[in-house]
Amino acid sequence: MAAIHGGEMVIRILEREGVREIFTLPGEHVDPILDAADGHGFRIIDTRHEQAAGHMADGWARVTGRLGVVAVTAGPGVTDVVTAVANAYVDAIPMLVIGGRSALAEDETMAMQELPQLEMMRPITKWAHTVAQPRRIAEFTAMALRQATSGRPGPVYLEIPLDVITARVEEDRVLFPQEYRPKAPPAAQPEAIARALALLEQAQRPAILAGGGIWFAQAAGELREFAELTQIPVLTNNKARGCVPEDTPLGFGDFVPLAAGRPDVVLVLGTRLGLFTGGRYFSLIPADAQVIQVDIEAEEIGRNRDIQLGIVGDCREVLRQMLDAARQRRWPQRDAWLEALNGARRGRREAFAQASASDAPPIHPFRLATEVARFLPDDAIIVADGGEAWDWMSGAAVVKRPGHWLSHGYLGCLGVGLSFGMAAKLAYPDKPVLVSSGDGSLGLNLAEFHTAAKHNLPIVVVVFNDRAWGMCKHGQEMTRGKGRTVATELGLVHYEKAAEGLGAYGELVEKPADIVPALERAFRSGKPACLNVLTDPDVVSPATIGGAALTSAMLSSAT
Repeated sequence: MAAIHGGEMVIRILEREGVREIFTLPGEHVDPILDAADGHGFRIIDTRHEQAAGHMADGWARVTGRLGVVAVTAGPGVTDVVTAVANAYVDAIPMLVIGGRSALAEDETMAMQELPQLEMMRPITKWAHTVAQPRRIAEFTAMALRQATSGRPGPVYLEIPLDVITARVEEDRVLFPQEYRPKAPPAAQPEAIARALALLEQAQRPAILAGGGIWFAQAAGELREFAELTQIPVLTNNKARGCVPEDTPLGFGDFVPLAAGRPDVVLVLGTRLGLFTGGRYFSLIPADAQVIQVDIEAEEIGRNRDIQLGIVGDCREVLRQMLDAARQRRWPQRDAWLEALNGARRGRREAFAQASASDAPPIHPFRLATEVARFLPDDAIIVADGGEAWDWMSGAAVVKRPGHWLSHGYLGCLGVGLSFGMAAKLAYPDKPVLVSSGDGSLGLNLAEFHTAAKHNLPIVVVVFNDRAWGMCKHGQEMTRGKGRTVATELGLVHYEKAAEGLGAYGELVEKPADIVPALERAFRSGKPACLNVLTDPDVVSPATIGGAALTSAMLSSAT
């Protein structure tokens, strides 16, 4: 038997899991993993910053529904990836983070890059462990995968010291686990299914709020079938947009239209009650509504409000049970309720369309978002980064397929756009990928245009350039007065020229009439592209206005 090192052990487990991609920035501590990955024909995407590598692994999981893997070297490699790990943690994204570590033999000697990395990672991961024995590396890699993908998914951290991963072990002494995860996802009790359907059948204004639990359970088909059978509208968070196409009568995109109605029964499927639904101080779900909550984690049932029926289970399994039973019932038409929600959505878009109709510069940000959304084909993947830029794009986009909208979650993390976009293009090279970004958020990982060019990932980035941290600037002006801002002005930065220097196509856009021709040229270029579009710096987004009102209400309640 040949002797193998720890990198080979890691890669063999990942290969059995179906993983073929690793995101990284190289370093001595993870070189054995990269060497083995190269030998097994993996695609290795090296970035210019570990944060971007982590965001790519996160984005890969969001767009494919499968585990993303990032390998980073010790010390600053691990500290640089922390933001990406935290972003995945609060959004329950399945991700394996492999961190290098200084040698065990050098503990407490002030060795290079010796840090308490495990202690840093534990609060922002589902599970974290340091491997101390070379022959157990494969075993702990499998354990990490089980933790990342079972139950509510999330990032896990596996740390392998330098002298552990480089040590060689005879193959026959290495345990390669074969069956290490549950195969039957949890389902609901029949009486719970019957009670849930009875509540929904009797409702006058029912609604479904769907989240990442639908997407990662691969339950989009079941959700759409159930909605069509019962005629219940579906609203989604960022991870579930497109699971019910938003150009159909039952697909309503984000949760915002719910504010215009008063649902009497709400079925919450795989989404948590908090930031996007409203929490203790404000909620899109009325206090008197009956709530049915389905989640794979029991601890989520009843967060932030009373729940009339809590069901612990996998969203796909529960929906299949509900479908089987629902086919035996007669479901009412809900035309008036659907029209109320549709009218709210239509009214919002029409109001913004009127406000942004001018053909004179500067470009209204909703005009830019609308032109982009109309230009893209149905199979395009949209990544929305930024603060106000995200809000405008979210309001204009009509998402028709699951996994084709990637954006923020609970961390509100800026700078994810380029990485999410590259991950989407890597996963689906034949689909157009468009990243919309604020000028502030783009600057966080601007150098990744070089990564996109180096790895032939021709994404198109549209910059909503208001020359400021727009959401912060407008928020300050709302509380301090017009023109009274601190540390929010950026000035005109020629991101298109910087992108050109990093190997991309670049173009400055100043007039509304030039938006579509610029998009055509960008996609035709065959390169990563940066369209730097100058938008009106004085237009305030609905999210900024709503956020200020919510903060004011929260502070009033607290006092």
